[in-house]
Amino acid sequence: MMNLDEQIEQIYTSCLAQGSYFIESQGEAVVIDPIREPDPYIERAKASGVKIKYILETHFHADFVSGHVDLAKETGATIVFGPGAETYFKKHEAKDGEILKVGALSIKVLHTPGHTPESTTYLLFDEAGREHSIYTGDTLFIGDVGRPDLAQKATGLTQEDLAGWLYDSLRNKIMTLPDDVIVYPAHGAGSSCGKNMSAETFDTLGNQKATNYALRADMTRDEFIDEVTAGLQEPPQYFALNASMNKKGYEAFDEVMSQGLNAFSLEDFKNLSKQSDVLIIDVRDKGEFAKSHIPGSMFIGLNGSFAPWVGALIENINQKIAIVAPTGKEEESVRRLARVGYDNCIGYLEGGFESWLSAGQDIDSLKTITVEQFIQGDKDAQVIDVRKPSEYESSHLTQALNLPLDFFLSGSTDDLKPSVKYFLHCKSGYRATVASSFLKQKGIHDITTIIGQFDDLKVSGLLVEGSCPSLQVLT
Repeated sequence: MMNLDEQIEQIYTSCLAQGSYFIESQGEAVVIDPIREPDPYIERAKASGVKIKYILETHFHADFVSGHVDLAKETGATIVFGPGAETYFKKHEAKDGEILKVGALSIKVLHTPGHTPESTTYLLFDEAGREHSIYTGDTLFIGDVGRPDLAQKATGLTQEDLAGWLYDSLRNKIMTLPDDVIVYPAHGAGSSCGKNMSAETFDTLGNQKATNYALRADMTRDEFIDEVTAGLQEPPQYFALNASMNKKGYEAFDEVMSQGLNAFSLEDFKNLSKQSDVLIIDVRDKGEFAKSHIPGSMFIGLNGSFAPWVGALIENINQKIAIVAPTGKEEESVRRLARVGYDNCIGYLEGGFESWLSAGQDIDSLKTITVEQFIQGDKDAQVIDVRKPSEYESSHLTQALNLPLDFFLSGSTDDLKPSVKYFLHCKSGYRATVASSFLKQKGIHDITTIIGQFDDLKVSGLLVEGSCPSLQVLT
């Protein structure tokens, strides 16, 4: 008999900080919370000689477009959502307590509302009928729980209402399970679906009871509601759009990829760059972009949280996008756009930026300095810290304003003036480079980007350590 742990595969997509699952038994398989592209799961099924029977969704995901629709079309598998999930496509709406059979394994449906009303946890039993693991979606993370504010507009409920439901779900459905049950969540550190997620991607329930603040044994319902709702930032603007796509369906992934992999000649790309309805995204390394790039292009590098920053900063999910990518990275760029629903990529520059440069076309650049140069230099400019508020509160430059990159679309940059000189920094320079390219599109050009590790500033004597009671944020 195969060890059950060997039958479970966690497929972790780092750029989304997202975990999906492939579980097989006796010729059948189940996929839980798949990412947009169906191929990873189809290939695994073929390699193992199994048929995908169910696609289990823990809830309507908001931070990525799930692959349930395409995967069901490709495999004939049944899409399963929990109680109350209304969709525009065929699916099975499971009942609380329902048992699903996959080979010799059983999966129990546990309705665990709170993150969203339809949120569901799937409890896997081994062949002997013992509780083995739970697939919690965004109900329970490692070190945290799902934020209860994302479904407010769609449901008319308050975040306090949903937090109360989440408290009940955790206490009545999850914490009653044996301590050795393994917790497999949908996200880890880096996701915006929680506040304080661990970098670990699974754990035992017993250890979470001992270490997760939200599972504290003596925690009252009111205390839980207060702690879970405290300090929540506005969710990225694309969350509601992705949730809607996951509920209504979307264009076939293969069609999106086919359109996006259209190679434009230099002349055609030059014409595209002049069109006001086309956004050029440069996905190269931040240093390469800073050195030289196509005027008016926006930097969002693949070597970072590419998809989430696309979703946070490009307001129109139907925006026409043209890509400047290193040769061989074009397909990855289009695929990662599609993962968050940006399906209107119309193609890429054939030959990459080198073809533009070697043809002697106009270029632009970003002014950059190292941390050491900043420490030693004349600081006659306004410093803007584009890190998250929690990072800023922990430690920041004395003279820095906190304008988190997450909220650039919410008007936080409206008071910046073209006549003022600005220094921008983050933790390493990636977010600051994204921010600089964004601001240049808005006519703010006197920008110097600090490239380097923020931690190196700690020896400069320029930092304020510890929390700051009142953030300096332009509104």
